[in-house]
Amino acid sequence: MRSETDVVVIGAGQAGLSAAYFLRRAGLEFVVLDQNAGPGGAWRHRWPSLRLDKVHKFHDLPGMAFAEQDEHRMASEVVAEYFDRYERAFDLPVRRPVEVAAVRDEGERLLVESAGDSWAARAVINATGTWTRPFWPHYPGQETFTGRQLHTADYRSAEEFRGRHVLVVGGGTSAVQLLIEIADLASGTTWVTRRPPVFKDVEFGPELGREAVAKVERRVRAGLPPASVVSVTGLMRTPQVRDAEARGILDRKPMFDHITPTGVVWPDGSEQRVDVILWATGFRAALDHLAPLHLREPGGGIRMEGTRVAAEPRLHLVGYGPSASTIGANRAGRAAVREIRRLLSTQREALPTAS
Repeated sequence: MRSETDVVVIGAGQAGLSAAYFLRRAGLEFVVLDQNAGPGGAWRHRWPSLRLDKVHKFHDLPGMAFAEQDEHRMASEVVAEYFDRYERAFDLPVRRPVEVAAVRDEGERLLVESAGDSWAARAVINATGTWTRPFWPHYPGQETFTGRQLHTADYRSAEEFRGRHVLVVGGGTSAVQLLIEIADLASGTTWVTRRPPVFKDVEFGPELGREAVAKVERRVRAGLPPASVVSVTGLMRTPQVRDAEARGILDRKPMFDHITPTGVVWPDGSEQRVDVILWATGFRAALDHLAPLHLREPGGGIRMEGTRVAAEPRLHLVGYGPSASTIGANRAGRAAVREIRRLLSTQREALPTAS
């Protein structure tokens, strides 16, 4: 079935709900399409051991405070409950589960297609995040490994690794968090990264945040893929990290040369036996459904002007690049709706008047 509306929002995570809130305030007709079975966005898939007290600062959605919660509860449960209350409080038209297969240029409108339905929209706000696109790098011999390989997207509990030697690959915050968690139960751990990790003894405050956002924004304005968060912020040396350093858990090694059926081989030819390889190698933006619009620049990214795609002014990406944080997503949602209101006003003024 085909429907027409002013705006389609793809994704009902922090960025998508923020955009929906401002669309509701603007009085525009819209629908939110979410591929999940229930509220919570990517948060509903976080590993059970990720409690609220281990989560970086979580910012309120616009118009409703994230009420004080038991910090020992699972973040996945608490955030999903909050998103559910939010959707109901503002009567947001979220349809789920709907997986968007493609967005196409249909002349005056953009056509958003799923397996069963389609929506012809004057503008589209894409808020699909990264969780569905875990990045798995390829190394020689990877397919021969007889132990277990998994990505952080598949991680559930350190208990799975009790008595095993675990190799953690990746230099981000998730790699550090999971390494510390696993170390207490594993028979041993090894941490490898492509570049030496940079730990900072400063608190991640507004100034550092603005600096990080500015660096990412320069990249997307140039049509380059957004850089990883840790590449622009570094790793924070929290009390938990200091304790892990003192215990020797964060003894980082440079990348191995190749993988064998039973482990990895270092550049000097020596072999390390491991039972599990945990790829904490991050995620990529989930944008495959936008491929029919041919937005990729020669640099591999999508050139942006604020939240708007430079090559397609009817399309906004929120929760992408510089807005890929909870507070950034809120601001991006507001900015995208402000521009869309101007766009729709211009479109309506251009329509011929009845004689």
